[in-house]
Amino acid sequence: MIKPDRLGSVREMIEAHGLWADKGFGQHFLFDLNITHKIAKQAGSLEQEWVIEVGPGPGGLTRALLDMPLKGLIAIEMDQRLTKLLSELREFYDERLICTFEDALKVSEAELLQQFTGQIKAHIFSNLPYNIGTALLIKWLTGPWKPLSMTLMFQKEVAQRITATVGDEHYGRLSILCALTGTTDRRLDLPPQAFTPAPKVHSRVLHIVPKTDQALSPIEIKTLETITQAAFGQRRKMLKTTLKAFNSNSLLDKINIDEKCRAEELSPNDYLRLVRAVVNLNSHLSQAPLA
Repeated sequence: MIKPDRLGSVREMIEAHGLWADKGFGQHFLFDLNITHKIAKQAGSLEQEWVIEVGPGPGGLTRALLDMPLKGLIAIEMDQRLTKLLSELREFYDERLICTFEDALKVSEAELLQQFTGQIKAHIFSNLPYNIGTALLIKWLTGPWKPLSMTLMFQKEVAQRITATVGDEHYGRLSILCALTGTTDRRLDLPPQAFTPAPKVHSRVLHIVPKTDQALSPIEIKTLETITQAAFGQRRKMLKTTLKAFNSNSLLDKINIDEKCRAEELSPNDYLRLVRAVVNLNSHLSQAPLA
């Protein structure tokens, strides 16, 4: 193949291939390369690092990332209509771009990296499809493979739920999970007009680094999900009621948590103490000899 000497603008390439955003994929395209270059810089230099980009679309952020001294980029895309367009980008960037058409919710990033790079470490970038953004974030924070960092765009309301702290109206289950499994920084806000088609909401870019030295075990993550679901499922009721199934009265007293508190009054660390108390209690019960 002959390498093209230039690329058209993102908009020109979209028009040339007769492609426009598909609501079924939750697509909202970024055409402004000034914006995509700003996003690409949020994780640092990334020199000789591998990046996985989920949902590259027409490649606005992909270009910005490949203009940096990356070792390479693996793009995971569901929309088969983008095959030819992404192939043109691959030719232009000397095949540092690897494209795979799979479901990001189901793919094994570790296997993908091993297959194409021989290693399993990479950073994640994504202008996340609104309909699966939260599910992907939870996968990367709690699954067996964890990225080195994540630079992700969410609709603003979801981003507020991720970063909310005790006392914030957006504080809830997602806030607690993210606080216990990663460190999050707010980076950029984008108006609807930055996208084509313009969504009905504002967007926010977050930079998230998963915790490795204080990582929760799979059983702790499962217990956290169960406890926060029970607590926030009836968030106006006291914990002595919502957590009754966990022997709440004696358990809460043992770890110095007021049983009259409500779900939104406990900090992430309070929930962590509660989770570990429940896990320890269950462990002792399972090891108790039969009468």
